[in-house]
Amino acid sequence: MTELERVPPGVDPSVPSSARVYDYLLGGKDNVAVDREVADRLLAVAPDTRLVARANRRFQVSAVRHLAEQGVRQFIDLGTGIPTAPSIHGTVREVDPACRVVYVDNDPVVRLHVEVLLADSPGVVGIHADLRRPAEVLADPRVGDLIDFDRPLCVLMVGVLHYVMDEEDPAGIIAAFRRRMAPGSHLVLTHGMAESAPEVIAQLTKATMGTSAQPRFRTRPEVLALFDGFELMDPGLVPIQDWSVDQDDAEIPLLDGTPGLLIEGGVGRVVATS
Repeated sequence: MTELERVPPGVDPSVPSSARVYDYLLGGKDNVAVDREVADRLLAVAPDTRLVARANRRFQVSAVRHLAEQGVRQFIDLGTGIPTAPSIHGTVREVDPACRVVYVDNDPVVRLHVEVLLADSPGVVGIHADLRRPAEVLADPRVGDLIDFDRPLCVLMVGVLHYVMDEEDPAGIIAAFRRRMAPGSHLVLTHGMAESAPEVIAQLTKATMGTSAQPRFRTRPEVLALFDGFELMDPGLVPIQDWSVDQDDAEIPLLDGTPGLLIEGGVGRVVATS
């Protein structure tokens, strides 16, 4: 079977997918030539991007493990991407098998992989939906069956909001979820930064113009503003390779200096209002 034959019906193999580009950077095989072309252009100007991708994944896994250890038992992963190990549900269920996870993505390739992954996983569901339409995600009966919005939960937006354009109102998307999050809930977020190397921004913009993989890099003040309504936990918004709740974490990718593609991340907590 050729790689084009593996593409689900309705997917244009001539258009890059952010999920498949990320899969390629992580060493996966669920990508096609156009995705590798975008990634290779990026690697040509920022050779450490594979390490940045690994650091982004490590941040996500470390954050959910830490929150599970703090007692959070519900997780909604928005923009799941193509599954990779360790999985989010596998990670949190090592802490407590009762943890519940909802995976959300609008990519047909991701949907197929999630369906296979979750075939025998009660307490974990995958839904084909777009985070740009939060009301539809929150109204999905599978979400309502699994998530108790009166109890703390974790909403993940890792590596996805830089694909949401300003006119699509990323702050409004976050606010829609925040309004349903009980005190003690958390937002885990990473974002591509406008402080990245100019040649990286130019190359990515050129390679993805007009596609769903086109990024909108934001400045640090713009990303900090996305945490409005949340209390940013220590160490705050920092480069993902520098974020750790475990200083002995041996899995932190080593980056020599500031990477060409700068991604920063943080964890925000919903606090009770008087």
